[in-house]
Amino acid sequence: MEWTDLENKVVVITGGAAGIGLAVAKGFVEVGAKVMIADFSEEAGQKAEDEASEAGPGEARFARCDVTQKADVDQMIQSTLDTFGSVDALVNNAGINVPRLLVDPAGKEELTEDIWDKVFAVNVKGQFLCAQAAARVMLKQANGGVLINMSSESGLEGSEGQSVYAATKAANQNVTRSWAKELGTQGVRVIGVAPGIMETTGMRSEAYEKSLAYTRGISVDKLRSKYGSTSSIPLGRSGKLSEVADLVVFLASKRASYLHGTTVNISGGKSRG
Repeated sequence: MEWTDLENKVVVITGGAAGIGLAVAKGFVEVGAKVMIADFSEEAGQKAEDEASEAGPGEARFARCDVTQKADVDQMIQSTLDTFGSVDALVNNAGINVPRLLVDPAGKEELTEDIWDKVFAVNVKGQFLCAQAAARVMLKQANGGVLINMSSESGLEGSEGQSVYAATKAANQNVTRSWAKELGTQGVRVIGVAPGIMETTGMRSEAYEKSLAYTRGISVDKLRSKYGSTSSIPLGRSGKLSEVADLVVFLASKRASYLHGTTVNISGGKSRG
């Protein structure tokens, strides 16, 4: 028997077409799970399905989904049920980050109402809609299920130039605690994961780096050198996407059956908590 006992378990991963989401999808396929990759991008999602399917004995499928739209989310969950027959775990991973200053005297990169609403729509409303749709299924299943909400160390520490992102990540941690209190006695575990500084992902685009560097008053080269520096990380290195995937797979397994209502930091010792 596989150590995680996740063979043939059905896992939905939002934002699963790239970065941490794709790494997590591969991790579940590696242990024999059946994975539904949900993502906004059709092209990236189809590529991710092919790539993840090659990671192990499990299976991966793709369903296009805008997590900010209830109809999309409900359809994606129904597609998962039609394809695999259950939803045993949800990895609420979809998220965006738009660096902005609260006040920018130069008027170049100032936080606007539209940006605030957009980031909250994906990072918080999206987690709510997906968790609600998945939990409704899990509560009807004899074996319940697991909700895993992806957060960030910025939800604990705050982040210069990324106040709206940090606020959404703090919200992710608080809904994790709240939903755990609501669902625990009904057989559904709820856990959070808060990565710290990781190896480069698609979220760290050139446009993102330019905006973040501006908000911190440094050049893009200086920003990149700071990401490359490990002086603030007690373990002396950035995290690997595969390490986050390993943690998420463990948390979804019966080996983590008493972990509930908490957010696990995976930051090399950099974050509090």
